[in-house]
Amino acid sequence: MVKKSLHYTECFEEIIYRIHLLDKNSQAMWGKMNVCQMMRHCNLVLQVPIRKLELPKINRLFTAIGTITKWEIQIFNNGIPRNMPTFQKLIINFECDFEEEKENLLKTLAEYRICFGNKNLPENHVLFGKMKEEDWGFLEYKHLHHHLKQFNV
Repeated sequence: MVKKSLHYTECFEEIIYRIHLLDKNSQAMWGKMNVCQMMRHCNLVLQVPIRKLELPKINRLFTAIGTITKWEIQIFNNGIPRNMPTFQKLIINFECDFEEEKENLLKTLAEYRICFGNKNLPENHVLFGKMKEEDWGFLEYKHLHHHLKQFNV
């Protein structure tokens, strides 16, 4: 089974294509966020590896669970479970502008690509622990895929 990654051009372009399929009336199949909130959430998550957003330190037990979760997702190439808890900083529960959020998400994706190209991705993640370049590409793809699937694209 192929592990998709934002580091593969075809997977990166697939994600961009799917983002362009969204419109302001796209309905979620699960969860509380609307399409605009989802794009803002995904944008914030992508800001972590490009060092524009720092997540708060967490308890070692949660880091251990995060490390095991990262390992499990990678070994079984499965998806992210629905309605998983997230960092408070990443929760978007207010209204936002669809076009602005779409533009910002696409811009941050381009910045991520540059950061990857410059071999400038962090070596650690607060939740997932030690991170290799391929961990970032795989997990960021999985996260975006999860939320795009949430909106049926």
